[in-house]
Amino acid sequence: MQGDCPRGVHKSTVPAKNESDGIRLNKYIAQAGIASRRRADDLIAYGKVRVNGKVVRELGTMIVPGDRVDVSGTPIAPIEQTVYLVLHKPAGVMTTMRDPQGRRTVVELLPKKLPRVVPVGRLDYDTAGVLLFTNDGHLANKLLHPKFGVDKTYRATIAGRLSPEDVRALNAGVDVGNYTAAGAKVRVVSVRAASSVVDVTIHEGRNRQVRDMFEALGHPVQTLVRLRFGPISLGDLGVGRTRELTPRELAALQRVAAQ
Repeated sequence: MQGDCPRGVHKSTVPAKNESDGIRLNKYIAQAGIASRRRADDLIAYGKVRVNGKVVRELGTMIVPGDRVDVSGTPIAPIEQTVYLVLHKPAGVMTTMRDPQGRRTVVELLPKKLPRVVPVGRLDYDTAGVLLFTNDGHLANKLLHPKFGVDKTYRATIAGRLSPEDVRALNAGVDVGNYTAAGAKVRVVSVRAASSVVDVTIHEGRNRQVRDMFEALGHPVQTLVRLRFGPISLGDLGVGRTRELTPRELAALQRVAAQ
């Protein structure tokens, strides 16, 4: 990486603007990492956005250098550096920036002196593996939107052995009680005396979905690791370690979000 940016930080490609230049308000909000442009339009329409102290509801409003913008009372500014990191989240760590109960959180594992970043989705407390972080709110929102259905692959150690009927049920979609999980791709990696190791790929992102699916079939999950989020794989990244996305990985993520 060139220049003096911290590792994992990409210099913005947005060109500097002259005094006569302007930028649409929704794009300004998106570049601040607050929301996608569409969501920014909603915030504007709901009267949540002020420009130079005045509520603005006109979606086509242009912002010029020197304008002050705040959303829900918080001043914002376009991000000058974009960050794209992958963390190998350990089990026993909260996917939050702080925890009222004092449990360890993922923020403790991130490199120091980075711009503010947020996780792209969540992994539950007992699940390890791939967890992306960025301050690119537009990309994060697209990757999480159900419309895009980004594939996520997990390796689960489960109690017992999957029967052919279990595999067919997982492929078709499992009723877990309060909803029916969409069909999953399943590959049995190994079988032991009282447990099995299974790779499962889903495109939904419900809380504890993989655990709920196997539980519903009578095979409680003993350990769970997310091996892949879309095109980003865990590889040999050590537990609790982070690395920046490569340009190729970032381009692949952007292609997924553009589909």
